[in-house]
Amino acid sequence: MITGFGRIGFAFAAERYGVTPDLLCFAKGVNNGAVPMGGVIARQPIYDAFMQGPEHAIELFHGYTYSAHPLACAAGLAALDLYRDEGLFDRAKRLEKPFADAAMTLKGLPGVLDVRAIGIAAGIDLAPRSGVPGERGYEAMDRAFHDEDLVIRITGDTLAIAPPLIVTEAQIAEIFEKVGRVIRAVMS
Repeated sequence: MITGFGRIGFAFAAERYGVTPDLLCFAKGVNNGAVPMGGVIARQPIYDAFMQGPEHAIELFHGYTYSAHPLACAAGLAALDLYRDEGLFDRAKRLEKPFADAAMTLKGLPGVLDVRAIGIAAGIDLAPRSGVPGERGYEAMDRAFHDEDLVIRITGDTLAIAPPLIVTEAQIAEIFEKVGRVIRAVMS
């Protein structure tokens, strides 16, 4: 989900890497997270395989509580217009190098095992505390929020940095300065 809707400079990661998936899942970015919405895009042969049932049956029956909710669809259409009108996918492409350069400034900090970036997303692996995996990552997330006014996500001891597509180069530098302070604090 995180690589969709421009995060890595293309509509989806599959496009960037020249892959044609049989199924492509999407959510959040389709309407900028304004209201819950997600979906699956299927290649024609996959779709056709499911559409072989009797006419009275519902194919791909999996629950439709909020299918095509008008609010979600309106938000989706508005978000898609903004992506296009403001050139946000191209913007992410242009920001990829400055974002990666800023992320790589964290390499060499105590406890940083790995830093990787693509588009305007980065993962920073921290050394776990002995016997309590994920605790250091959680502390980093908590400190980022309370001490630095910064929202980051975590998966175990990996910090996930994924700012909005409208982030500026100055804000990118500020984000990674704050993340650096957080890392120094949780490693002490």
